[in-house]
Amino acid sequence: MRFHRSFFVYAAAFLLIVLSGCSTTHSDSNASEAPPSAPQPVVHEQPAADQIADLVASMSLSEKIGQMVLVGMDGTEVQPEISSLIKERQVGGIILYSNNIVSASQTNKLVNELKQINHDAGGKLPLLLSTDQEGGRVSRLPKEITPFPASKTVGSTKDTKYAYQVGAALGEAMNAVGLNTDFAPVLDVNTNANNPVIGDRAFGTTVKVVSSMGVNEMLGIMSQGVIPAVKHFPGHGDTSVDSHFGLPVVNHDLQRLRSIEFVPFGSAIKEGAPIVMVGHILMSKLDPNTPASMSRTVIQNYLRGELKFDGVVITDDMTMGAVEKFKAIGPASVQAVLAGSDIVLVGHDLTQQQAVLNALMTAAKSGKIPQSVIDASVYRIAKLKQSFDLSDQPTSLADVSTLNQHIQAALKR
Repeated sequence: MRFHRSFFVYAAAFLLIVLSGCSTTHSDSNASEAPPSAPQPVVHEQPAADQIADLVASMSLSEKIGQMVLVGMDGTEVQPEISSLIKERQVGGIILYSNNIVSASQTNKLVNELKQINHDAGGKLPLLLSTDQEGGRVSRLPKEITPFPASKTVGSTKDTKYAYQVGAALGEAMNAVGLNTDFAPVLDVNTNANNPVIGDRAFGTTVKVVSSMGVNEMLGIMSQGVIPAVKHFPGHGDTSVDSHFGLPVVNHDLQRLRSIEFVPFGSAIKEGAPIVMVGHILMSKLDPNTPASMSRTVIQNYLRGELKFDGVVITDDMTMGAVEKFKAIGPASVQAVLAGSDIVLVGHDLTQQQAVLNALMTAAKSGKIPQSVIDASVYRIAKLKQSFDLSDQPTSLADVSTLNQHIQAALKR
């Protein structure tokens, strides 16, 4: 009897569902103007695995440490030293300075040869190929390319569309010679008229001008597929010492920093800034003992925490006087990584570059730098390179005459 009662209960329930469905269908079919049904959300299958995480897991410790170091080089052609750093130490990027650049064709040839070395060495990730191309007195591009104005000149227009145009032209010029990363724009608010290092490199003296003009130039650079690195967090605008030669000290309290120095960086982060360069500046009210580039408090509490930056953090050049006067470059680089820097920039001197690579490797092997810290940094670096579709494929030199026409048009208002 129990079986039969259950059977009839289920049968009755099924019949009720069928009749209910028919009734609904019949009612809808007779409706003269039935409202369209709401679109159903499309459910995308999640990837079986995180490909970037798989890539990081496949890398040796040497490859990971290499990705976390960006180096300069000597000469205008590939030298054995830079070739060795790419092939044997797997460095993740190169920075070119004025002494590496003679002409557009020479720069393009050099860049393509660096790419080829990385490719032939089986590099798992393409190189960051970078320079400081701000405009004005900090210009690295070949002389036959139309010069760009200083940021102060751009900022004085207060025309955000113009800032975007200038940024797009900067990106096009970088692409023209094969470079993919620009250490620009400067987001320091130049509140010190006697500042020896920033001055006209800043867009202006107010938060509003620096934020609006700097962010739009950044977006213009990105529009050309070039990676911008905004600098110099947490703010180099009110300093009286050039960090190339000594350690600048900023004594402002947190309230002041939040209202002025942090603001342009916060704006850039909200608009997708991919890299933030941290300066060698002692922020006495945040961390009285450690320059920002090596301060866990500055990087983790404020850049990562308060401003919610989840991209790549790079140090300013570790061969600068501000670092030399604080600590030997090897231990300083380890401290920078432990503080939260993903990439250590070592712009000069093979001995210094090897010291950094050796110090990071030793600290990683000993566990002083946890594997989780290394993997997180390399993940961010790999994600950055993939998101900008970087490649070690050679690029052809753009027509410089046409490029100059584009730049000149962009610089007109």
